[in-house]
Amino acid sequence: MRGVHRVVVYSKRLRYDFEVRRNLTIIRGDSATGKTTLVDMIQEAVNHPSGSPVELICDKTCHVLSGELWKEQLTGMQDSIVFIDEGNEFVRSADFAKEIQKTDNYYVIVSREALSALPYGVEEIYGIRTSGKYGTLKQSYHEFYRIYGTDVTKAEVNPEMVITEDSNSGYQFFHSVCCDQDLECSSADGKSNIFRLLKNRKDKKILVIADGAAFGPEMERVMQLMTERQNFALYLPESFEWLILSSDIWEDNEIREILNTPYDYIESKDYFSWERYFTDLLIEKTKGSYLAYSKRQLNENYLTEKISSAILSRMEKIVLR
Repeated sequence: MRGVHRVVVYSKRLRYDFEVRRNLTIIRGDSATGKTTLVDMIQEAVNHPSGSPVELICDKTCHVLSGELWKEQLTGMQDSIVFIDEGNEFVRSADFAKEIQKTDNYYVIVSREALSALPYGVEEIYGIRTSGKYGTLKQSYHEFYRIYGTDVTKAEVNPEMVITEDSNSGYQFFHSVCCDQDLECSSADGKSNIFRLLKNRKDKKILVIADGAAFGPEMERVMQLMTERQNFALYLPESFEWLILSSDIWEDNEIREILNTPYDYIESKDYFSWERYFTDLLIEKTKGSYLAYSKRQLNENYLTEKISSAILSRMEKIVLR
């Protein structure tokens, strides 16, 4: 499945109207905020398509997945939007993460806890806020993402140290840039290690650069630490490959169109996380050129003044040189 799909479910008293645009959407929030009510209304509409007080409008079939027989249920769900309420322990398992990679569905999961087995994006975590009689999905961390995500920061960031999520080309690029400026640069060797590194480093102003496309499970505890400490900032592009593509090094209209509406191009069954898609896109676009890209070993041409400056200029208000 690909594209943006609108879901409208309503009764005389309640109405939910929202869109899903990736294979994984997470709904967070405390009790009595309407999360379970949403899933219950979906279930009611699915179970009683005629004669129900609940109406469901969507261009895709909607399902609710639950219980011990979830795997058997899943085999009958194709090209659908699948809702899962909190309390279903299977969503935390590696088995569930493995099984849904084989499907072409979008999943909307209600959970108060981070789901570490699933690579969901920071921009696809939502809460339900009530406006009058109607509930609408709003991004729980919307303001935070605009500050540290793909938009600009409120103030200029001048770090003394940079921590990158991985140890591949992204780390190699930023390590080289930091060395030129006598800045320390370290790899966290995985997103799950970033929190520990931040907790142990109180002595420097730190910039964390991680893949926003899969950093969702880490957001709550990192954000909590940010409220307690003022010595670090986050920059969360979709991925390092997305950052290169968005730097407009090439005058390629197709790349621009893809970056404007990636959900129209990324097939959920083929790409469990968007970061993998952008890696493949960059490799394809640079194949056979002097900028031929490799995930494991950075092509040194990306470190030339012209190319590196173009990439860094995409990181507005972050000063690394």
